[in-house]
Amino acid sequence: MLEAINETISYIRKQTTLHPEIAIILGTGLGNIADEVDAEVVIPYEDIPNFPVSTVEGHDGKLIIGKYAGKDVIVLKGRFHFYEGYTMQEVTFPVRALKFLGIKYLFISNAAGGMNPDHEVGDVMFISDHICLMPNPLIGEHIPEYGDRFPDMSEVYDKKLINSALEAASEQGLTAHTGCYVGVTGPTLETPKEYRYFRIIGGDAVGMSTVPEAIVAHQMGITIFAVSVITDLGIPGKIEKISHDIVQQAASKVTPKLIRVIHTMIESLQ
Repeated sequence: MLEAINETISYIRKQTTLHPEIAIILGTGLGNIADEVDAEVVIPYEDIPNFPVSTVEGHDGKLIIGKYAGKDVIVLKGRFHFYEGYTMQEVTFPVRALKFLGIKYLFISNAAGGMNPDHEVGDVMFISDHICLMPNPLIGEHIPEYGDRFPDMSEVYDKKLINSALEAASEQGLTAHTGCYVGVTGPTLETPKEYRYFRIIGGDAVGMSTVPEAIVAHQMGITIFAVSVITDLGIPGKIEKISHDIVQQAASKVTPKLIRVIHTMIESLQ
């Protein structure tokens, strides 16, 4: 794995003169954030050695390196999911590569189903904790260069960044919550009883990504901020039939304000 990572980062470094310390992983419906980046280079995933390829609609599959909010950034426009048939090692490979490229901060976005009665479609939730109901990406051979074999998970998501996000969201008039994200394998959307179960065990929103990336990033010492756009509701009495198209449409309506929130946060990083 280390040999593959070295091959990947060697290729990426040859494509750019920038030295980003901030990475952004864009989820469903939020790809427009990439349009705000003053790109030096755009690399299709299929051109990057050892990179998986996005297969989900709304995930373009491009790595963008450029300037955003006055900072050098790497943007992953499209991510990889366990339900696509990738192993957890493949899903999280880009995060490992980002660390070896020098990334210190990782911003992650996703679309999610809200289970908290306070949630409405179009709200955002800044993730303060998670519950992992998919295979743990650290299962398997331990490579010391990645970090601890048994990483402490008491604070995966950075509190200072969450507070910064809440302040910026308030300024933008964006309804924001904090809460616990439940990571599931998908690709089926949830049944009413599954929504109820996830709520009972402590979840506020549910989705099919983010948790593997966050676990690996945290193991490797990267500071993490993650946000869910609430695109549908798993609340009794508010559950309606949902499709991937509806999820994308709901997420896209929130994008302009969320772009400004993330821009403000990144601009303030020292």
